[in-house]
Amino acid sequence: MDSFNNESILNISHLCKTYKGGEMAVKDLSLSLEPGDIYGFIGANGAGKTTTIKCSVGILEFESGSITICGHDIQHDPISCKRSFSYIPDNPDLFDQLTGIQYLNFIADVFSLSQDERTKKIQQYSQAFNLVDALGDLISTYSHGMKQKLAIIASLIHSPKLFIMDEPFVGLDPESTFKFKEMMRDFVSQGNAIFFSTHVLDTAEKLCNKIAIIKKGQLIASGDIKELTHGESLESCFMEYMHE
Repeated sequence: MDSFNNESILNISHLCKTYKGGEMAVKDLSLSLEPGDIYGFIGANGAGKTTTIKCSVGILEFESGSITICGHDIQHDPISCKRSFSYIPDNPDLFDQLTGIQYLNFIADVFSLSQDERTKKIQQYSQAFNLVDALGDLISTYSHGMKQKLAIIASLIHSPKLFIMDEPFVGLDPESTFKFKEMMRDFVSQGNAIFFSTHVLDTAEKLCNKIAIIKKGQLIASGDIKELTHGESLESCFMEYMHE
């Protein structure tokens, strides 16, 4: 991994989130992403992954702890935070009444991209994902995989510092998955960072330099993937943590 400054891009400190009824979904969770990190977030269904991610991007409020993105607090300065990151949920909810190109131009307008910059980025990423011929079609006609590709393109065009994703590979065909992994590696090589949840442990093991494992709302392991696995597979390591 290339050498960058040590300033955290995403810092989650003592995060606690309780739902109505008193169910604590996340308990005192802390982790930090530095430039160059591809940080995988893994755990069983209902462990608290999506809740943590939604708190991090400002969708869910939380009662204690703090989350900062590029030095800005998500609760107190959400607009500055949102200029610095892109977020892809597990099921992209796009504007079905727009065409693909209308949606991408809408996102480009939100981030005040110049015509030259947006044209270059849209062309680059839509060609990579074989989506050029579909950009004139209504999003309502897109398959799930096509919507996922469009969401990825929209998330990349404003050159964020942080990419936060919830199960980003679901619905992508093998070629697009391969290309997206290459894009992710290139993205962090420029001093950016990625935080994403996944159930595909083989992908996380090959792609990530750091891993966090969450169980029943609590972080039970985090850090350098090589140090956590001690030469074992991530799958074996994960199963050991789950049954402790």
